[in-house]
Amino acid sequence: MQKIALSIAMLFFLPSVVVTSVASEPAPIAKELKQQLLGSPIYIQIFKEERILELYAKVGNEYRLLDHYPICKYSGGLGPKRVEGDLKSPEGFYQVDLRQLKPDSHYYKAINIGFPNEYDRAQGYSGRYLMIHGECVSVGCYAMTNNYIDEIYRYAEAALRNGQTKIDLAIYPFRMTETNMQRHRNSTYNSFWRQLQPGYAYFNQNYQPPLITVNNGQYVVNPSVISSEKPSRYAFTQTK
Repeated sequence: MQKIALSIAMLFFLPSVVVTSVASEPAPIAKELKQQLLGSPIYIQIFKEERILELYAKVGNEYRLLDHYPICKYSGGLGPKRVEGDLKSPEGFYQVDLRQLKPDSHYYKAINIGFPNEYDRAQGYSGRYLMIHGECVSVGCYAMTNNYIDEIYRYAEAALRNGQTKIDLAIYPFRMTETNMQRHRNSTYNSFWRQLQPGYAYFNQNYQPPLITVNNGQYVVNPSVISSEKPSRYAFTQTK
């Protein structure tokens, strides 16, 4: 009878394990605190497969999730953007400054992500005017509803006008757990994604944006040895 009782208990227990695993994704902070953090430094993560944009704000020494927003549309499937006109939405590490905010965009409001960055240029990739914007239409951009871009834009502008020099933006094909990496292990983009994965892992462990450099045309996350030359951040060229 004890074994039967234990088996029944396990049947009831196992679903809760699954729910706990799903619920381990960060939960947004309270709405009251969210409003108070307008003007604080922010950090943005995008996950293509999950179609989610996550907006974080600095609280003390850590970045906490303000909110997550469904991405209305992106184009071209998984993998990096390579050629202008391929209609793909970029992946990689980017930065946004005040010049890249476009309040008068043709697509409501827009944030230029800064493609191509130094890594992209090293690969010979081309493209311009890749944005996070409204109107729910994408030809290589990350399109949001107007209500969502309103809020994201508001936090980005407030952070930059309040002293944040550049906003770090990480764009991943999916949540880069080892399980997901194994699921996509046969992809032609696997070696590129292995360059991105340490950035995802670092933020999840430290709640701080990773330091990204480009060395010999490859992303390097939090380099432990810095050369005598000033390390190059993932610089952008197109800000129009």
